[in-house]
Amino acid sequence: HQTPPPPAQPVRLSKVTLTKSTPSVSLTKQGGTSGAMRVNLNWEVRKQFSGWGSKRGRAVALHRDLDLDLCALFELADGRKGVVQALGNAFGALDRPPYIHLDGDDRTGATASGENLTINLDHARDFRRILVFVTIYEGARSFADLHATVTLTPQYGAPIDFSLDECTVPSTVCALALITNNGGDLVVQREARYLVPQRGVSPQRTVDHTYGWGMDWTPGRK
Repeated sequence: HQTPPPPAQPVRLSKVTLTKSTPSVSLTKQGGTSGAMRVNLNWEVRKQFSGWGSKRGRAVALHRDLDLDLCALFELADGRKGVVQALGNAFGALDRPPYIHLDGDDRTGATASGENLTINLDHARDFRRILVFVTIYEGARSFADLHATVTLTPQYGAPIDFSLDECTVPSTVCALALITNNGGDLVVQREARYLVPQRGVSPQRTVDHTYGWGMDWTPGRK
């Protein structure tokens, strides 16, 4: 007699890695259309060491003093615009506009989970576009020697990740991912663009200008 077929396992979609050649993916096609989506930035700092203790002149050191801030510009379907960031305690909220929430400010960087932001995909139709970016608040003048990975993990559907290329400009702000609502379909695009603010222009304003967000900025502090 024939053995019955094993019960069907739930489909576990494999991870999607975005690259320069395939920079975007539809969340809808990946099954990520509801629930919470976590956006994580994780990094390590590589420093050049010379001397007896170094292996081929390279070792990994974690910057205890490096303070990277994950932020998001948003534009809602009703035209409202704003920013979610630790600066000015603009942490956002999941159960009301902008439906984006920044986890507590993590000063320790690479030790555990890095910086996290959560987006409520149950309100996908309320989003027009979201730009996730990162600024260097303290501890370094640029992203040089920083090896960073961005992971977007929807509650349902496949995780999406990508790494940042090496930074070769004196950048203090990097646009990470642009999430755009195309007729109800949320598309995630890898940006990984290092921006160099002009003298006297804040990182947030620099991102705004680059992406034509059109916000009014007032100085804020942590």
